[in-house]
Amino acid sequence: MAEHRALKRGLTLRHVLFIALGSAIGTGLFYGSASAIQLAGPSVLLAYVIGGAAVFMVMRAMGEMALAHPVAGSFSEYATLYLGRGAGFVTGWTFALEMAFVAIADVTAFATYMKLWFPTTPSWVWISSLILVILAINLSKVKAFGETEFWMTLIKVAAIIAMIAGGVILLIFGATMTGGDIQPSVTNLWDEGGFFPHGITGFLACFTVVMFAFGGVETVGIAAGETENPKVSIPKAINTLPVRILLFYILTLAVIMSLYPWHEISGETSPFVQIFEGLGIPAAAHILNVVVVTAAVSAMNADFYAAGRMLYGLAQRGMAPKSFNKVAKNGTPFMTVICMGVVMVVGVLVNIFFENAFMLVAAVATFATVMVWVMILLAHIAFKKKTSHPTDFPVPGWPFASYLALAFMVFAVVLFAFFEDTQLALIAGLVWCLLLAVVYAVFLRGKKDDAAGAEAARP
Repeated sequence: MAEHRALKRGLTLRHVLFIALGSAIGTGLFYGSASAIQLAGPSVLLAYVIGGAAVFMVMRAMGEMALAHPVAGSFSEYATLYLGRGAGFVTGWTFALEMAFVAIADVTAFATYMKLWFPTTPSWVWISSLILVILAINLSKVKAFGETEFWMTLIKVAAIIAMIAGGVILLIFGATMTGGDIQPSVTNLWDEGGFFPHGITGFLACFTVVMFAFGGVETVGIAAGETENPKVSIPKAINTLPVRILLFYILTLAVIMSLYPWHEISGETSPFVQIFEGLGIPAAAHILNVVVVTAAVSAMNADFYAAGRMLYGLAQRGMAPKSFNKVAKNGTPFMTVICMGVVMVVGVLVNIFFENAFMLVAAVATFATVMVWVMILLAHIAFKKKTSHPTDFPVPGWPFASYLALAFMVFAVVLFAFFEDTQLALIAGLVWCLLLAVVYAVFLRGKKDDAAGAEAARP
């Protein structure tokens, strides 16, 4: 019977490194960075440093637990083990919700991007085609997922490196931008209203955008359950996070804001388009479209994978439908993948027929991202208190750094209440947590954790 098969370890070091690399690159960087710049100006660079440091602590905390428990349920299982069954239930389903909603946004964005080349083709054609492609990838061996992410990440990374190199060339040679109105210079980082042009309020407001941009990095922890040598792959992948933040966000945005004063980056077009156009490349929009299409497909692929494996882990502990336990001969939890496909269809239909639904999708995903990180840190703190022996991948600066990161994440959630654009995220998130609490109290409270089933299904 398929129910009793386990996942198979098919991800190599190369796959895991590029999954980690690609998880930081999505539409949040290529398009979303403009909104963060508008909120904070050049001080957004400091926000990415602070937020990135906190996320790095989350990843190190998850990594230390992942080496001790390399399982498909990842941080949901850690929360179950060290915080209790209810915490594991909330963490797992919140992460699955995050991935599902982000995937809905990604597939919707994909259909929008394709209109540049095929303006008369109905959106449903692209949406249904992409869902079928992603289903095919995720119903194959896990190695197919790893290979797909590897090659798509190469495209995304190449685009960023090309942008940085092109931007540096423009700065060195002092090229004039936008018909002679703008002169590229690093002084644009402080001459146009100062480093904090909108004061502390604008600086704090950008943190909600910044933290959402980092969402998805925890997918590396999910991959631990199917990695051939997690004790080597996971630490290497997690330790690349500071370099990723420095290269993909801080250096990239520093170059962009040196080429253009921050207030010239309106968000009407991607900052990347402005760079390519500044280099005199007439096909800038088409080049970027290739990249953002790749980013959307890659992100949705990872969303399917992560949500499916999380639901599988929950099912192993009796916290999700038993059918989610089913694993095909190739080691794929096919029922969870099919479930994600159905969610995509329903979610996209709602998104198309109800215009405001997209705002709610983005709001819940934002809250869920930070909520999952909070639970990872809480689980890790409990893990450290219960673990007396040294571990293979200890968190640096324990315990001070861990508590500081936790305080920052809680602070990020509190910030949602003070800005109109993020208040919806807080309300939707609290409603979701209340709903999970009710479901747990009615259906799961008092029932024993099916740890034996989880243990049997470990690869």
